[in-house]
Amino acid sequence: QVQLVESGGGLVQAGGSLRLSCAASGRTFSSYTMGWFRQVPGKEREFVAVINWSGGSTNYADSVKGRFTISRDNAKDTVYLQMNSLKPEDTAVYYCAASPLPYGVRTVRLYDYWGQGTQVTVSS
Repeated sequence: QVQLVESGGGLVQAGGSLRLSCAASGRTFSSYTMGWFRQVPGKEREFVAVINWSGGSTNYADSVKGRFTISRDNAKDTVYLQMNSLKPEDTAVYYCAASPLPYGVRTVRLYDYWGQGTQVTVSS
């Protein structure tokens, strides 16, 4: 089993920044594609960003491209989401997830492991 724990969420005003972290347990962390998703009340969980096992390939939702950056440090078993120029519509619970697929995927059902989520609130 892989355990994922997110941290770094909080309250920030529009235009501000937050850095989310996802700490993973397990000796095979580096073998997993890692993704970030978010969810707001009344909506399905939404893809945000994904990074492959080596960190050499990333992909982003159009809504966050140019503002968010996903990265990973396999030596620390940690994946990050740097969020800049935050907007009120970025308000959500953010989840990190791990997929065994060797390429980045955007579909929730293709991820095997999930963190507990961390709340991000962006004020107007």
